[in-house]
Amino acid sequence: MLITDLPIPDYLKSNLLKAGIRELYPPQVDAIRKNVLEGKNLILATPTASGKTLVAILAASIHLTKGGKVMYLTPLRALTSEKLHEFKELLASREGGRIKVAATSGDYDSEDKWLADYDVVICTNEKADSLLRHGAEWVRDVSLLIVDEVHVIGEPERGPTLEVVLTRLRNMAPKAQVLSLSATIRNAEELADWLGCDYVISEWRPVPLKEAVYFDGKLEFNDGVIKLRNYEPDPTLNVAIWTVMEGGQALIFALSRRKAESLAEKAAAALGRHIECISYEEAETLRRFAEEMMSESERSSFTERLVKLMVRGSAFHHAGLGYKHRQIIEEAFRSRCLKILCATPTLAAGVNLPARTVIIPELWRYEPMYGMQYISVMEYKQFSGRAGRPKYDDVGYAVSIARKDVEREMIFSRYILGLPEKIYSRLSNERHIRIQTLALIATRAAESMKELISFFEKTFFGYQYSVVGVKDKIVRAIEFLDRHGMVEVVEGKLSATKLGRRVSELYIDPLTAVRLIEAMKAEVREITTVTLLQMLCITPDVPSIPMARVPLERLANYYERYKDELLVKPPDPDEEPEAYEAYLEALKNVMVLEAWINEVSEGDIYEKLGVEPGDLAALREKAEWVCYSAHQIANVIKAVDFINPLRVMTERLKHGIKEELIPLARLEGIGRVRARALYSRGFKNIEDLKKADIESLMSVPGIGPQIARRIKEQLSEIP
Repeated sequence: MLITDLPIPDYLKSNLLKAGIRELYPPQVDAIRKNVLEGKNLILATPTASGKTLVAILAASIHLTKGGKVMYLTPLRALTSEKLHEFKELLASREGGRIKVAATSGDYDSEDKWLADYDVVICTNEKADSLLRHGAEWVRDVSLLIVDEVHVIGEPERGPTLEVVLTRLRNMAPKAQVLSLSATIRNAEELADWLGCDYVISEWRPVPLKEAVYFDGKLEFNDGVIKLRNYEPDPTLNVAIWTVMEGGQALIFALSRRKAESLAEKAAAALGRHIECISYEEAETLRRFAEEMMSESERSSFTERLVKLMVRGSAFHHAGLGYKHRQIIEEAFRSRCLKILCATPTLAAGVNLPARTVIIPELWRYEPMYGMQYISVMEYKQFSGRAGRPKYDDVGYAVSIARKDVEREMIFSRYILGLPEKIYSRLSNERHIRIQTLALIATRAAESMKELISFFEKTFFGYQYSVVGVKDKIVRAIEFLDRHGMVEVVEGKLSATKLGRRVSELYIDPLTAVRLIEAMKAEVREITTVTLLQMLCITPDVPSIPMARVPLERLANYYERYKDELLVKPPDPDEEPEAYEAYLEALKNVMVLEAWINEVSEGDIYEKLGVEPGDLAALREKAEWVCYSAHQIANVIKAVDFINPLRVMTERLKHGIKEELIPLARLEGIGRVRARALYSRGFKNIEDLKKADIESLMSVPGIGPQIARRIKEQLSEIP
């Protein structure tokens, strides 16, 4: 089926032809034949790179021509940015006006009324949930709802949010077309029935996938064998070097960060032993990427180690990377000069980085309380789906490594020939029931127990199990919320209090609000930095993060130093071992955040505490949000002693600064390092900056002509 034959706007046909897209893939043709362009609901369950996003854009163009509004949900911020680029590129112009495309993923305390003026709104599932809690009325105007990665519904943490958002949006915009996109899932028909959709299920890929087991020097497929030359004694590295020698790139999935880093080190050494793998031009390009990373990232042994690997053609990719680290590594891999990338599973779901060969050295991981467990077939299929680079490869290889004959047979039967697991709702978790029950009551989507039950009956959980399974949990959630003053129950009618509405809008767990309120009511001699930080870190919304260099003795010394300032004392480790462990994790977070707001560099935080840049970013972002929420709650409950300290702490956490730098750090493009440099040179407040000329600002380290001009421009806007 040709693009020119489709009933889509001429401008889109022109944009597609310019992009080299002339003919539809088979799954796309199937979607057209299922009347997706006539407004029919559809689940499109097909492999990576089979053209699902294009089907969404085609459907969107029809709605936009008729004056409709499109909402596109994604599970990850990285995907939100990626889809924004794709939609803007292909929907770049329109007869009679420009299509306005917006992406939003942050700031959970806003209705974002400005989005009402946009034709296409791309947002994360969590942001959509937040918009619904703030009563964003424009969602009722949505005529096409696109749900990317709908199989996320089966995930324990992210699944319940998507499930509730989907249920609420279908209630609010009942006439909207629903187009759900997914990797191949086993019970797509069941999901389609719940959503009232038709479905297209296909295994077709633009680059054929060949799945193999590497054993005893050979790649063994269902239909044949490839004998590999013995480049390296390590099986994983041998397959990787074979791939590079053949002109491809290798993506190795490791099931832990440490293994990803170790494999990247070994891969760099192997590439060094086979110097023909990287051309002179590629080596020069890698050197430029490495220089960019050193200049864009804060100097630390972490960055230096990554740079040393990159110049040799290898790198690792995991959640510990900072934003710039990830950006540069991904760009280097897309440019095809970075030959081997060793990644943790988050890459398989979040970033479009295909490689000729995907290598899976291990198919089991350690699970707390369960020991070593095999990974799911779904996860294996997600890894495998990254094999094969469209436009570059005729075939993609997904290779699992076997050490014994019995393991080889197991991989074939369980993974290569196996079907992915069915998707099941995870909404029965008590935490998610508590969070969503408050949200439904606070937004008046449910005003009685009967209406709550009716809502949960419409969810995927209700479809699969009936609501009987969670009725008692809903009752317990209401009792909890009533006990803590967030909802009122009067003659069977449910309503949210002022506190309950605010907690729901702030997008935090009600248990977090309870912990914050208890802390504000605790007796404390003085509200110090450590007091406030512990108050944040004992909440369930502030995550525990990996820290490699904090021995128990150091933690004990830290506790002794600050024990009079801590609101919560440690539980008895013998009587409550799990609670004691959680207490220590919270205290570690306090240590890290205290270093951050006292302007310790990211490099030093890594060297002294072992906290990687990505983990630090995740921790401070969450802590800042919980601090902002605590400030808002303090206003509601009139905890006057905490209002100003929490306001100040929110800004300190945001910028990583001492209090005196707050006015300077608020300026765009300044940041913590330049703010301190300005302060040290005598520019201590906005008035000092207003009096300064551009030349004197340029005398400050780190302030060039462009930054100096931007400072002066912003000052002219400040009364």
